[in-house]
Amino acid sequence: METEELDLFQLLGLLRKRIWLVILLPLAVALVVGISSLFLPNEYTASTTMYVLSKNDDATTTVTQQDLNAGQMLTSDVATILKSDRVKNDVADQLGFENLSDFDLNVNSSTTTRVITLNVTGTDPQQTASVANALVADTSQVASEVMQIQSVNVIDAATVPQSPSGPRRALYVAVGFMAGLFAAVCMVVIEDMLDTRVRNGSDVEEIVGVPVIGQFPQVER
Repeated sequence: METEELDLFQLLGLLRKRIWLVILLPLAVALVVGISSLFLPNEYTASTTMYVLSKNDDATTTVTQQDLNAGQMLTSDVATILKSDRVKNDVADQLGFENLSDFDLNVNSSTTTRVITLNVTGTDPQQTASVANALVADTSQVASEVMQIQSVNVIDAATVPQSPSGPRRALYVAVGFMAGLFAAVCMVVIEDMLDTRVRNGSDVEEIVGVPVIGQFPQVER
């Protein structure tokens, strides 16, 4: 236990001797990351929610647990279709894009309901909303063709986002600062490990293996 405390005190002593490096390097890295993040384009996220309506749905009949499970499986299948290449290519052709690689699609389907949430992120707010709504419309058509789906009804249509959702520049700066601090600590420790100079009696005892019984005091001129 004493060795662990001694090592900690030694580390603090080394950091104190190189305090300029411990302070300046994290600040420099954070500054570089912060300036670099200013050149990143703003990102906008458009969200839409939809409800999967099955052809077998009938309000006059009693809904069993088996029906609920089947409906949830259909919802999962629709979520898969929403992310399929067929739907993406159809939407790209409709909107005049070569592909949808510039947009990030995030699909979430609940395990207890038939509600699906689609989040589309891109650099242009108008195009992002258009892509989200087009994906829902095309998914409803494809699902009706290949599955027992009556329709995919839109609960909340995607609207044009007014403010950017990213990038998270403050987080990037914080991560850069921590990375710089870690690098500074590693540099101080490695520098001390590579320094083989003998500074005091403890270093002599560690190298020679013989206890020191006396030493000359340092006399200032």
